[in-house]
Formats: sequence, structure tokens, C-alpha cells
Amino acid sequence: MLSIIFPLWQDSWRIAHAAQGVTRLRAALPYPIEVVAVDDGSTDDTAEAAERAGFYVVRQPHRGRGAAIRAGMLAANGVYRMLIDPAWTVSPEQVQLLLPPVLHGFDLAIASRNLPGSTRKGEPLLREQSSRLVARLVQAVVLPGISDVHSGLICVRAEAARTLFSRSREDGGAVEVEVLALARAFGLEVREVPVDWQVSASQSGPKGPPIRQAPELVAGLARVRARLATGAYPPLRMDPPVTEAAPRTFA
Repeated sequence: MLSIIFPLWQDSWRIAHAAQGVTRLRAALPYPIEVVAVDDGSTDDTAEAAERAGFYVVRQPHRGRGAAIRAGMLAANGVYRMLIDPAWTVSPEQVQLLLPPVLHGFDLAIASRNLPGSTRKGEPLLREQSSRLVARLVQAVVLPGISDVHSGLICVRAEAARTLFSRSREDGGAVEVEVLALARAFGLEVREVPVDWQVSASQSGPKGPPIRQAPELVAGLARVRARLATGAYPPLRMDPPVTEAAPRTFA
């Protein structure tokens, strides 16, 4: 079973679009899907809209995107757990590139907009330039060799998800960097996959950090690097294999 994780904040207006993408993905995959939507303290009717769409909803006070992702990954039941931008900037067809039967033998797979074979469409030039600058910053400080951490699409095996996200501490935009850094430190198998990434006119892109959020990201990178250097994260202990539960059915 695949668990889809949607981190949501003030997102009631795009729940219908998110649900359409889930329907397309369900039709293409040979195994069931559950959707875990984490409402990060929205003041609109995001949680109610997600429930009406048939999603399993986790409600929590507003703490940040990283906290919402962590809550969703730890609440999920799937053997694979996938963070997806609810705007589907990576289409349901492209999402399958990070899943069995296409991809095997990984603990964590992340989509990249910067690898050869990837494409970026509909993205304003300033946003693309700032995104590439952020990627270079992340490479220089914490993750050399990783081309892109904020595409909005990550797939993690259940055991790795519980191991990594139970140790993560970042509540903001540095959580993907933190989890990838932990995966590398623990010697887990990390794969980058080139994808076609597109921002549509009707849906905004993922809430990863544009340049205006750089100060918060830089602070997060510094915290992650310091914890790794001082051994502040609990050591690796992989949890037992997941016994598959019944999916929380998407209506």
C-alpha cells in the first residue's frame, strides 16, 4: 500500500485538484492508496474539505510545513510513504517513477528538477533562479551531490520513514534537508530521480523555500549541520518491517 502525505495550510481552494490527482494515480497503480492530509492549523475549511474528499485528516496547531510532513509520515500505514505537493506540480504519471514497479532497492527517493532529463515549465524566471541558488546553498552546507531537495516529491520506505522522521526536529522548510542528511549519515539508499515539474496557471507550486524564506532555511541548515557534527541525533535503529494495514480508503 502507498500512503500519500499532503501537508496543508489554508489550502481548501485546491483540495478538489489534489483529489483529482489521487484518482488518476489510483487508476494507474496495482496496489491501494491511502491519503493522509495534515492540516497545519488552517483557519479556513481546509480540514473539512479534505474530509469531504475522503482523506484521512490529521489536525494540529500551526507549527510549519516540516511539522506537518513529519506528522503525516508517522501517521501513515503504507509500506511506501510519499510526500506530494497537492498542486501536483509532478503529474501522477511522473510520480510513478519514484515507486515500484518502476523503482526498486531504495530507502528514500527524491524527485529532482535539476538532473539531466528533468524539465521545469511554467516557473517564473526569478523563482527558478532563486530555487537553483537555494539548491547550491544546500549542497555547499549539508548535502553535496544532491541536486534538488525542494521539488515537493519524496518517497520513503515505511521503516526508513519511521526511523528518519521520528528523529527529525525541523518544523520549517529545512525538514527535507534534515531527513536526507540523516539518511546519508545512516547509510541508507538514497536515489534522485529526474522528473517533469510544472506550475499550472490555476495552482501554485509547492511551499518549498523561495529566496524570501532563505534566512529561515539558512538557520535550519546550520542547526542540522551542528546536530550531525555533535552527534545530537539518536543513533540508527531500523524499526521492524511494517505489517500492512487496511488502507484508509479514498472515496
